[in-house]
Amino acid sequence: MEAEIGVIGGSGLYSLLEKAEEIEVKTKYGKPSSPITTGKIGNRRIAFLARHGLKHTIPPHLVPYRANIEAFSSIGVKKIIASGAMGSLKVDYKPGDIVFLDQYVNMTHGRQDTFFDGPNVIHLSASEPYCKSLRKSFVDKAVDLGLRYHVSGTVVVINGPRFSTKAESRFFASQGFDVINMTQYPEVSLAREKGMCYIGIGIVTDYDSGLEGREDIKPVTNAEVLRVFEKNVKLIRNLINTTVPELEKGQKSCGCGKLA
Repeated sequence: MEAEIGVIGGSGLYSLLEKAEEIEVKTKYGKPSSPITTGKIGNRRIAFLARHGLKHTIPPHLVPYRANIEAFSSIGVKKIIASGAMGSLKVDYKPGDIVFLDQYVNMTHGRQDTFFDGPNVIHLSASEPYCKSLRKSFVDKAVDLGLRYHVSGTVVVINGPRFSTKAESRFFASQGFDVINMTQYPEVSLAREKGMCYIGIGIVTDYDSGLEGREDIKPVTNAEVLRVFEKNVKLIRNLINTTVPELEKGQKSCGCGKLA
C-alpha cells in the first residue's frame, strides 16, 4: 500500500491516522524499527513508523536507519516529517519550545550512514540537509496556531544512549549549536540520498547538562525528558494534523529530489 508522506516519531503520534492499517515491509537492509502503519490525514495518505520500536526498545545507536528510510521509499514516500526530543544548549531554547531544524553537526560513530557503498558512488551535497519548503509550511502553521517555536536550529547529534558530560555540553554550547539529539543523523542524510524532502521537528525537553553559571538549571534525566515530551507531544500531533492537508503535492518548489 503506497503513501506519499511518512511520519517518524514515538508512541504519542500513533493516533494521527484515520482508518489505520499495519503493514510489514522487508528491505535488503533488514526490518525497519516497527511495522509501518498507513492511513489518512484528511485526503493525504500517510505512513507512520516508530523510530525506537513499538515499545521503545531500540537505543539510538542501534536504530536501523537504512531499513527505515528504504522501507518508506519502497512504498512511495517522498516527504518525511520527523519529530523527536531535543536538549537545549541555549537559555532561550526553553523546555516545551518547538524547533524547526535547518542544520546538523554529526558527532556519532559506527552507524551505517549511507546507501552509496559502491560501486555506484555519489558525493551528496549536504549544505542544506532539511527541506526549506516543508519547513516554511510548518512554520507558517505554527504561527497560525500560536505555538512557541524557533524558525531554525542547529542540532548536534551524539551517539547515545548516555547523555553528555558537563564538559561535552559546554563544548557544544561554545560552538554555537542550539540543541542536542541522538537520532537526527543519519536519518536526515539517508532521506536526502533517496531524494526525499525531510523536516526535523524537535521538542525541547531539557537543558542537557545544565547551563554554565545557572545553578537553578539542573542536568537532564530520562524521566524529565519523557515527562516534558509526553506533555507537549499533543502540540506536534496538532501541528502535523493541520499542516499535512495543505502541503503541496510532489516536490515542485524545492531541490530535495536532486542528488547532485
